[in-house]
Amino acid sequence: MPAVKLSRIQTTLADLEYPITTDRAAAELEETTLLLADGERNLGALIERSGSDRFESAADLESELHNVLPREAVGEPYQSEGEG
Repeated sequence: MPAVKLSRIQTTLADLEYPITTDRAAAELEETTLLLADGERNLGALIERSGSDRFESAADLESELHNVLPREAVGEPYQSEGEG
């Protein structure tokens, strides 16, 4: 099962063909683990929780993904994950 850090999610999302439906994006990424500051989540399951029916671009999907993440998933406020 592939894993990707939240800070590197743009590359993974850019591999999809847009526009894409929520169901299709979730199905294509159901085997991907998203690595977060507080653990990990299934990327496909997170996408399914979004309120959108479709995404016009990778940026659109990434923005919606941030809306469904738990606040603690991105670490402490005002702290950078840093390079790595």
